[in-house]
Amino acid sequence: MTSTDIIVIGGGIVGLATARAVCQRYPDRRITVLEKEATLAFHQTGRNSGVLHSGIYYKPGSLKAINCRTGKRMMEDFCEQNGIAYKLVGKVIVATDEKEFPAMNTLLERGQANGVACEMIDKERLLELEPHVLNGIRAIHVPEAGIVNYVQVCERLAELLREAGHSIVTSAEVTEIIERPGELTVVTTAGDYTAGYLVNCAGLHSDHVTRMATGEAPALIVPFRGEYFELKPEAWQFCNALIYPVPDPGFPFLGVHFTRMIGGGVECGPNAVLAFAREGYHLTDFNGKEFWEVLSYPGFRKLAGRYWKMGLGEMWRSANKGAFVRALQRLVPEIREEHLEEAPAGIRAQALAPDGALLDDFAIQETQRIVNVINAPSPAATSALSVAESVVDKLEVHF
Repeated sequence: MTSTDIIVIGGGIVGLATARAVCQRYPDRRITVLEKEATLAFHQTGRNSGVLHSGIYYKPGSLKAINCRTGKRMMEDFCEQNGIAYKLVGKVIVATDEKEFPAMNTLLERGQANGVACEMIDKERLLELEPHVLNGIRAIHVPEAGIVNYVQVCERLAELLREAGHSIVTSAEVTEIIERPGELTVVTTAGDYTAGYLVNCAGLHSDHVTRMATGEAPALIVPFRGEYFELKPEAWQFCNALIYPVPDPGFPFLGVHFTRMIGGGVECGPNAVLAFAREGYHLTDFNGKEFWEVLSYPGFRKLAGRYWKMGLGEMWRSANKGAFVRALQRLVPEIREEHLEEAPAGIRAQALAPDGALLDDFAIQETQRIVNVINAPSPAATSALSVAESVVDKLEVHF
């Protein structure tokens, strides 16, 4: 039995940022981070495309909008202070059909309301920025959007925690949480840990950990696999920065896009396919218990009833490379199948309410000794340092 003051479950960017925020505000408190994998940032943090989001997409006043704007500035400052490379390369959100103009106008208004530097540009200006986006007829230009390597951010956060004397325990999967008067016991595959307070940043498994901690969770995490391709070097010329389509306002995914990577190269994707396991990074990955949990959930049946056509389209793009390429060609018509090679897939942990509503905002639940970060999809990486401060604010009330 190991005793500590505060346990953070999850060694992704939100968990590590939260531990660091506690460390900075309460340097005398002992912190233990528990991560079930052998390495940190193994799941969502290590498998995204490294975009520093501007905050243009999110409803003004929402937790996503507030934390993305603040978190982006904090992330840039952190990178500068710690020698981590980042670059503000800019983004274009491209319309290829006049039917997309109303959604574009709404997006521009949101961005301006959130304080994002953004403007509507015509085709001539678009081609100056991205000469190969030949199908674009209008675009929103967001010059402050950027790119970074979030794994490097996590590595530095972990170093800072260890230097301050705190513990990070890997290969420590949580199997049970027991609350007694005055303390909590967390049972893991690496031993048992006791603490006065607990923060759940378990990402893909945040709902399971919430149920361990409180007996129930307000939503189910539904895993959506995002599949990517990389452009071969001879095709890097097709993308200068970040090229996105106009997103469907009724769906929480941004559509297949192009991302210039901080380490070099260009990534294309992702689609959004229902995964057959929470960690189902390949089509053949299957977990019967987890898949049945999704299929039997009332909220999923309601969601499927609304979006089945869109879901079939995503599955078709997953199974057919040509269909994926055609989606990319809407933006860059010169792209061909031979320009693409497969890249590692990621999983988006999307919280789904029992009524079939996709939780559109960050969701944090608290009790006297436990704070559960239940829903933290994109832009959680950009927002992590700000979200961490919000979590510590909630802890502080109970200290």
